[in-house]
Amino acid sequence: QVQLVESGGGLVQAGDSLRLSCAASGRTDMGWFRQAPGKEREFVAAIRWSGMTYYADSVKGRFTISRDNAKNTVYLQMNSLKPEDTAVYYCAADPIGSVYDKNIYHAWGQGTQVTVSS
Repeated sequence: QVQLVESGGGLVQAGDSLRLSCAASGRTDMGWFRQAPGKEREFVAAIRWSGMTYYADSVKGRFTISRDNAKNTVYLQMNSLKPEDTAVYYCAADPIGSVYDKNIYHAWGQGTQVTVSS
């Protein structure tokens, strides 16, 4: 099973930027999800090994997902952060099917907290 190690969360102010990283132990399609207190885990972005990308409407134009295949690492560059982006962010790997569906990912990272103050 693919192992994932995340890094890069923190506390920032509205309008600031953060970059999350997720290192995988193998070659795989990957995604980012987030979960705010009291809410379900929701899709944020995903990237295929081919480089094809997918985004939630709420982050389009502000977040960019990218990958370095030589390092098996995926990045989530988050710009113009808003308080409503506050959540624990999880990377996930090896989806079998739609990248939007959290239930079809086979591996998950430990999560990293992102807090955006107003």
